[in-house]
Amino acid sequence: MNGSEMLGAWFAAFLTLAVFSYLYKDNPFYKIAEHIFVGVSAGYWTSMFFWTQIQPNLFGRLWPSPEPGTQISGFFMRLWYGIYNLFGVVFPSVFPDGGIDKGHGHDPHFFYIIPLVLGILMLLSVFNKLSWMARLGIAYTVGMAAGLRAYAFLNSNVIGQIKGSAVQLVNLPFFSMLGDSVFNNLIILVGTISGLLYFYFSREHTGTLGHVTRVGIYFLMISFGASFGFAVMGRISLLIGRFTDLIAYGGSHYHHASLWVLLAMVVILVIWALRDKKPAQQ
Repeated sequence: MNGSEMLGAWFAAFLTLAVFSYLYKDNPFYKIAEHIFVGVSAGYWTSMFFWTQIQPNLFGRLWPSPEPGTQISGFFMRLWYGIYNLFGVVFPSVFPDGGIDKGHGHDPHFFYIIPLVLGILMLLSVFNKLSWMARLGIAYTVGMAAGLRAYAFLNSNVIGQIKGSAVQLVNLPFFSMLGDSVFNNLIILVGTISGLLYFYFSREHTGTLGHVTRVGIYFLMISFGASFGFAVMGRISLLIGRFTDLIAYGGSHYHHASLWVLLAMVVILVIWALRDKKPAQQ
């Protein structure tokens, strides 16, 4: 085992135990792990988004590589690719020589200047005097995302739920009436109608409507409970994975990393707790 693997094991054990230390109370170890997690996640997703979206889909359409064997002609095109070459001197990995070949053709799509400008305006939000200009890019992004998500949600969830709830209860063979399909269809029908009536607030939920909405509450609680249980199962599997790694890192192969890190953290937390109590007593 090389030094990098050993260091990674010790660091992983420290971060895992630092997060578990929150069970005691909020402490510096937990804050360190929290800040590292947020910072690394932000940096990782920013890098992934840039290299998978901005560089190929934005810059790749604004400055695509020309067709092989052809040269850039025209004053405007030479000026346009001159700007690209200037960027290439500063950022050669982002703007390689000869343009960006990402399968978007060989002619520039100047329409993508609009999202480029809106993205630059959004970056101006870090400046107080120019932060108002970021509202243009934010408003466009929120509006487009809301429209696209509304269509996707309506098409996949709402219409899909309606199709799934449109069950057949009549014109079935006699023997199938005794099977599980009719029982399942009745459960779907009753659960859908009673669940929807629970959110009908134009009339007080009393009498027959109150009894039906109470059935809807039962269906909703079963649904929420099943979803919560499924989420807990996923988190428990992650917890088991972390415990498995801690046990592995506590072996002699990793020089008992988990045990030494745990001992050091306990000693430091005890000292920190005692020092924190002294000013309160004074």
